[in-house]
Amino acid sequence: MDQGTGRGDPKPGVDERQRESGASDPVEPADSTDEGGVVGSDGAGPDGAGPEPETAGATGPSVPSAAPDARPTPSSVSSVDDIAAISRLKFRYLRSLDTKSWDEFADTMIPEATATYSEYLQFESREAFLAFMQNTLGPHVITEHRCEHPEIDIDRDTATGTWYLADTVLIPGNNMLLRGAAFYTDHYVRCADGHWRISHTGYERTYEVVLSLSDLPSLRLTSSKWGLFADDEGTFSSVEREPNAAPTETDAELDTDAGLDPDARPE
Repeated sequence: MDQGTGRGDPKPGVDERQRESGASDPVEPADSTDEGGVVGSDGAGPDGAGPEPETAGATGPSVPSAAPDARPTPSSVSSVDDIAAISRLKFRYLRSLDTKSWDEFADTMIPEATATYSEYLQFESREAFLAFMQNTLGPHVITEHRCEHPEIDIDRDTATGTWYLADTVLIPGNNMLLRGAAFYTDHYVRCADGHWRISHTGYERTYEVVLSLSDLPSLRLTSSKWGLFADDEGTFSSVEREPNAAPTETDAELDTDAGLDPDARPE
């Protein structure tokens, strides 16, 4: 021990290390120590380990914002309600058409409503359209109209709709059965009473086929809201009766022709 300084032998100095290495330039002292875990200028951690992870401070990575509110807005709820109301309107239109409930059918449209079914079949008012339907689809014609796959777009108090139609028309007097499909194109308006009504309707056929009932010798019409039935020769006739009236001899004959048990008819 050096008694004059009270220190042990010093470690080789800079000059000595320089001489030992043979370097001509001074060696810069290390930025990190062997102990204490101080990070050097190269980012190395203690004992030469790789860079330590950075600690996010005030300017660190931003935290992702919360997901936007997914709750429906009042306008989207209103659109859903309008689509439901228009769908119900279309279903009522079809039901009243097939049941020939003409007053209810007329109420599904505004007085100025138009209809287009081809270049040669167009109507410029609800009155003209209704008169045509009553004359051509009266009680001597049985119809079935079914619509699905609605595509409805709302624009405030107006809307448009596309519907896929499948229909059957049975005309016993003409010995004819018609089947077909089409796409309806409808326009709707919200009226002063708050209800939606049709301002324009019409469809374009994708196909249509017509069959003669004579090609179906086994066909028998065994039930009809309008009292139309077929006899053994396939001739259709109308039978009028009260809904709750007791079965008549004619009813029993019709049941027999249809292959039914007359005694099984409900009272």
